[in-house]
Amino acid sequence: MRVFTVDAFTGKPFSGNPAAVTLADGVTDAAWMQDVAREMNLSETAFVSARDDGSFDLRWFTPGIEVDLCGHATLASAHVLWEDDIVSTDGTIVFHTRSGPLTCRLVHAGRIEMDFPACPVEEAQPPAGFLEALGADPKFVGSSAVGYVVELPTEDDVRALRPDFARLKAMAEDSWACVTAAASTGGFDFVSRFFAPQGGIDEDPVTGSAHCALAHFWSHKTGRTSFRAYQCSARGGVVFCELVGDRVKLGGRAVTVARGELIAEPV
Repeated sequence: MRVFTVDAFTGKPFSGNPAAVTLADGVTDAAWMQDVAREMNLSETAFVSARDDGSFDLRWFTPGIEVDLCGHATLASAHVLWEDDIVSTDGTIVFHTRSGPLTCRLVHAGRIEMDFPACPVEEAQPPAGFLEALGADPKFVGSSAVGYVVELPTEDDVRALRPDFARLKAMAEDSWACVTAAASTGGFDFVSRFFAPQGGIDEDPVTGSAHCALAHFWSHKTGRTSFRAYQCSARGGVVFCELVGDRVKLGGRAVTVARGELIAEPV
């Protein structure tokens, strides 16, 4: 069973968000997938299984849980299918997931564009102790399907944030935090960071699914629909996003850094 490590939302190795991609045709054992994800010890491991009609089943696991939506591991999976000539580069890939069908296509300059559901953001009161654990003094707090969206006054505030991960981990799973601010550097529209210690990820390097909420938030704030965003984690990554009705187009590049064989098969 082939397995790949792919850096997503970047054009150079050892930046962006690394995902493991396993070509696991016919495998349905969730417990085994969770064990593999724990072994890979990356923020997400994707499991891709071909269907007879040319589409694919896709599941994502953190080291701790299976998740409903993951952008960077979807990007990585599409990259592998094209790079290894499993799918023609002029075709659209259809993934069947827990969040419904997701499509990917190659656009200019090697960028992959994904079609994801938008995640509306509504103003909300976070749970007691949440902002203190995050270490944030926000301009706005909203809730979405990917957790709380917290707007800070400046990009520097986002970069300087040092959450108390032990306190955040003790909170409910839906208390994941996406922190954002208008960008002041690099020609970007906004920056963000994403924290999910409840799911086994203290800080995710680049979070595609979070931009399904961020695109909605910044579109309603600015009146615009298209953005060039930067997730300013230690590794960093660039995400292009466009709000189109109730969908978000997410774009980025990817690069394979390792290929191997997974010999511990399901029993």
